[in-house]
Amino acid sequence: MTTSQSLLPISTPRPPPPPAALAGSGATMLIRSERDHMAASAPASTRILISQSSSSLDLEDDRRIESVPFLSRTSSFTGSNDAALGSSNAFFKKQRRRRVSSDSSLSSSSGGSRSSSFRQDVGRAASETYLVTRLAVKLLGYLGGILLLLFQASPEKYCLWLDLYLPKNNDGPKPVVAFITGGAWIIGYKAWGSLLGQQLSERGVIVACIDYRNFPQATIGDMVRDASQGISFMCNNAAEYGGDPNRIYLMGQSAGAHIAACALVEQAIKEAGKGQSVSWSVSQIKAYFGLSGGYNLLSLVDYFHSRGLYRSLFLSIMEGQESLGKYSPELVVQDPNVRNAVPLLPPIILFHGTGDYSIPCDSSKKFVDVLNDLGGKAESIMYEGKTHTDLFLQDPMRGGTDEMLEELISRIDYGNPEAFAEAANAPRRKRLVPEFMLKLAGKVSPF
Repeated sequence: MTTSQSLLPISTPRPPPPPAALAGSGATMLIRSERDHMAASAPASTRILISQSSSSLDLEDDRRIESVPFLSRTSSFTGSNDAALGSSNAFFKKQRRRRVSSDSSLSSSSGGSRSSSFRQDVGRAASETYLVTRLAVKLLGYLGGILLLLFQASPEKYCLWLDLYLPKNNDGPKPVVAFITGGAWIIGYKAWGSLLGQQLSERGVIVACIDYRNFPQATIGDMVRDASQGISFMCNNAAEYGGDPNRIYLMGQSAGAHIAACALVEQAIKEAGKGQSVSWSVSQIKAYFGLSGGYNLLSLVDYFHSRGLYRSLFLSIMEGQESLGKYSPELVVQDPNVRNAVPLLPPIILFHGTGDYSIPCDSSKKFVDVLNDLGGKAESIMYEGKTHTDLFLQDPMRGGTDEMLEELISRIDYGNPEAFAEAANAPRRKRLVPEFMLKLAGKVSPF
């Protein structure tokens, strides 16, 4: 468990709970919050295992993997790590001593033969070339092993986790935001939502940052199922962590906004049909907040290609050209066969920056227009000049008043004067990064 003082909420591993704490066949495990034992000065972050497949690694293996400590950047370059570096480092030092000795003998001797000096130079070059080649081969071996693990990872062998950000004030049920982070469908990770989780938890809102598998371990269908499973967990267990089951909100950012919208529309279609069992209901979601998302893949595939997310890779992620329409919420809701699902959708509010060059803001505007034309409840909120990452990263790091966050809080606490007053009285966040660094990051960021 970590507090809000840490940017990345990485929880301390704990032994697995007794068998009685496991639900059903052992497919679900909960690691309960320890907030009762924390200092009362900061909100908490708790890691929760949503699901574990029956053929996955056992819990002992999972705990062992989580417990491996990381070497710090500084300690990895000190002399105390010579033993850890192994024979390669020793070989390098040996060559260095040999070079110093050779250089000294050359400088002190007079009349040394030119052929002897040439042989020594060749020998040094050969030994150093050997060292570099050896290290390169070893590095390629490590990378090859990592890539092999990625591509051989089976859909049946995975665990789903989420991070919970809990307000320090637990004097009553709190609103809950189930958040799906972005990452171009390739580098998404629940910890990317740590800033949002800390901001909202300080304003009396529980935040669940839901993880999902990335490509190449999974494709879009798997990602949507993973997200849906995390949403289901929060809908069915929010009260256990101090959440209000009647105030659950779904939110996604960038690729996560697309994945969350797909999960929401898919769930509405299931409920509109007959005889389909569901583990959660769209009626449990009070509103959906989409941040800088894309909702029509057919109109974005060429744009992504021009931005570096090449067509061949994107189509692999999206399960082929024929699946682009299936995973485009804007197009799915227009299908005459599923239009009866649109009225089931909760209010949809889409945030977007007009300076977004990763996913143009028109993507949110068009989805809102389509939903309203079909009888849905949707609106878009544009932020002039804001880029793809401004609303989610740079603005929260600036501290002070965050315009998008204030809008979000007002929607969550609407109709609840006590909660709104608590949020309004929350201390303003301090600046985390100097302004010149934020501007520099904005210039070099590929997003």
